[in-house]
Amino acid sequence: MSQESEKSVGEQEDDSLLPFDEHVEEVQEGDKKVRHRGVYLLPNLFTTAALFSGFYAIITATQGKFDVAAIAIFVAMLLDGMDGRVARLTNTSSAFGEQYDSLSDMVSFGLAPALVMFNWALADLGKFGWAAAFGFAACAALRLARFNTQIGKVDKGEFVGLASPSAAALIAATVWTGHDVAMNVPLAILAAFMTGVAALLMVSNVRYTSFKNIDFRGRVPFVKMLVVVLIFVVVSIDPPRVLLGMALIYAASGPAMWIWQRKSILVPAKSTADSEKAGVVADEERHPQGPA
Repeated sequence: MSQESEKSVGEQEDDSLLPFDEHVEEVQEGDKKVRHRGVYLLPNLFTTAALFSGFYAIITATQGKFDVAAIAIFVAMLLDGMDGRVARLTNTSSAFGEQYDSLSDMVSFGLAPALVMFNWALADLGKFGWAAAFGFAACAALRLARFNTQIGKVDKGEFVGLASPSAAALIAATVWTGHDVAMNVPLAILAAFMTGVAALLMVSNVRYTSFKNIDFRGRVPFVKMLVVVLIFVVVSIDPPRVLLGMALIYAASGPAMWIWQRKSILVPAKSTADSEKAGVVADEERHPQGPA
């Protein structure tokens, strides 16, 4: 074995011509662990673009361009959905990419929606407004941290809690729809309430369909492709309001299913109790007790 191959990771980093860390990642390949230097470029380009979109949304919101800021958040959603799928399709998934994507999500779907909503409506509420905005950002961080610890333990077809991109879509679509509306206190309170509900849904145990089981490489019936085309047509008619409606329906689907499942549990229990009560009454009628 040559002397160069026996160098430790630290010594290899010291030999670099630039004073920057050379990322070394240890992965399991078969029965042994293998070290890989560097990072994959393609999926991380999409993640960087998503991060820039979130940052751009914050900048434009501070300038009062709320419609542009909302659109930037939706662009970040599109790019965020692409980076993971590109990594899986090209077999370039990595631990570095997962952590980078999570940090990008925190900016694009945690800080950006909170600050866009704050600049649009919540600033008029003073401390209550910035508290609502911070609550959304904090819940997004908690949601992402919990998601990272549950990877491989939860069914991929479901999300536990409202996913941060979906919560961000709800906020962004609201701002986009009302970006040209004259702000007043009642509307600001309604915006704060929506922000708080979205924040709580992110950290709840309500389950949502993730749509991750869709196979984009397989064949689908022609009707499904026609439905996709119709969705694009409907969205193009009035993007902000249609997207707001879709975001509201998806956000409400989780609590609706949660209530429905609890109803199906309570109804049989009530029916059983009624049956037992009816049986006791019938037994008393068959065997009446005489006077003592």
